[in-house]
Amino acid sequence: MTPEALDLAALRPRLPSPLRTVEDERFTRRGVRLLLKRDDLIHPSLPGNKWRKLEPNLRAAADGGHRVLLTFGGAYSNHLRATAAAGRLLGFATVGVVRGDELAAGPLNPSLARCVADGMRLHFVDRATYRRKTEPSVLRALLTAAADGVPVPRERVYVVPEGGSNSLAAQGCTALGRELRGAADVVGVACGTGGTLAGLAAGLAPGQRAVGFPVLKGGFLAGEIRALQLAAFGGPRGDWRLDERFHGGGYARTTPALDAFAADFEDRHRFPVERLYVAKMLHGLTTLAEEGAFPPGSAVAAVVTGGPGPDGGGQSESSR
Repeated sequence: MTPEALDLAALRPRLPSPLRTVEDERFTRRGVRLLLKRDDLIHPSLPGNKWRKLEPNLRAAADGGHRVLLTFGGAYSNHLRATAAAGRLLGFATVGVVRGDELAAGPLNPSLARCVADGMRLHFVDRATYRRKTEPSVLRALLTAAADGVPVPRERVYVVPEGGSNSLAAQGCTALGRELRGAADVVGVACGTGGTLAGLAAGLAPGQRAVGFPVLKGGFLAGEIRALQLAAFGGPRGDWRLDERFHGGGYARTTPALDAFAADFEDRHRFPVERLYVAKMLHGLTTLAEEGAFPPGSAVAAVVTGGPGPDGGGQSESSR
């Protein structure tokens, strides 16, 4: 594939993504205006932060003459689905390294089935190997396995990290911050691997701040975001912080309270809420509003990074 052949404009992304005000009395009674930044509407197959993070990586893959995209994710990974769709639309072969070799024995869930329908070859690995996936020896073995399945030299395989988060992705997400300049005082976003928050914060104007809501527990994400900003921008950028209270038990997990909040938000605003990322972020922002964290007269933007997927957005993993 040549760079000239990669015409991302032909995919007709909807940029900038829509920004709309919603009336929610939990905010308005505090004198706060709530906005929804509808990044889920950027592209039907590459929504939200998936488009913003993949776009620069797709260009880099094409510029380097790569023909195969290899990436990583869990059983319900939105990133795997987006990468598979990008491969189908742009002519890349795709390989998804999936956490959990036990998944290979059973029927595919709707998310993984969608990946296969879009042409992605799934390579299941045990969880111990998955945790070591960035180690050079493990990555070399995964690249060899990918090249064996799609016969090209290993050097023609382009590695996209888990969640799509790398320095290029962070640079791509600065556009999200720039689109929100002058529109909100605080911007909330769900965080899986940290790339979106790293770029969002860098793109905001002075005086604006970003709040990230990790969907995983463990307290490691702040270091990852600092490392991404160092790689992408040479050092810290923007005013950002994390609120670790709303992960719901960890990645791909929800709680009855979170499900009830999401259902109530849907009823109030006739807006479908993806459960594993967006619901946690909205729950976090609403809780902060009720705690008085936002001064009266301020505007809070919630970044909607995706909608319910083929599994409805409410599925969870029984274990990690």
